[in-house]
Amino acid sequence: MIHTKDLSKVFRTEEVETSALQHVNLHIETGEFAAIMGPSGCGKSTLLNIIGLLDNPSTGSYTFNQVEISDKSEKQRTKFRKGNIGFIFQSFNLIDELNVFENVELPLLYMGVPSTQRKEKVVQVLKRMNIDHRAKHFPQQLSGGQQQRVAIARAVVSNPKLILADEPTGNLDSTNGTEVMQLLEELHKEGTTIVMVTHSQSDAEYADRVINLFDGKIVSENRKDPQSHILESAVL
Repeated sequence: MIHTKDLSKVFRTEEVETSALQHVNLHIETGEFAAIMGPSGCGKSTLLNIIGLLDNPSTGSYTFNQVEISDKSEKQRTKFRKGNIGFIFQSFNLIDELNVFENVELPLLYMGVPSTQRKEKVVQVLKRMNIDHRAKHFPQQLSGGQQQRVAIARAVVSNPKLILADEPTGNLDSTNGTEVMQLLEELHKEGTTIVMVTHSQSDAEYADRVINLFDGKIVSENRKDPQSHILESAVL
């Protein structure tokens, strides 16, 4: 699904040039659950933003389902994201002025899904996330765990091919964090491809594969043995 070749990203100002990613070569299969780890400032979020078509690389190539993305305009990337990619953020990124139902419905509105189908899809996903009883509540009336359930519902309501999760349990206590990871694990078992940025070793253990970044480079990978469920290390 995801293939990058010599992917680099440089941020420039008048005085400073910062290299966020350096010649990243990454391949993620359809249906895989990959976790990206590394210290703060190592390029994790920059890589996730490029994979999610929120940003373009400075050099190198990125293909998504065999479509070259790196040369696309912002308008083309926005169109390509619809129905293909769902996002889950640490800070939830819900719209305070919209209730739970309306927040989850939003991606379907952007996709032009008819009203009746929108309602069916939203009701279905809210029930699945066990948050349907809060459909008319607003984000600030919810706990952190409930807000993240809404964010996951919004991410999956359009049945995207890929879910990108940026520190999805970062603002949650351990109980709610475990529930969120179990929901992601369920989605993965159903065939959804997931790429997650995390600082949490326990969250990373849900993944098939852990990709370790340092100073903008992939330095090692750990793959889970299907038989033993233990991550095996490989230094790159």
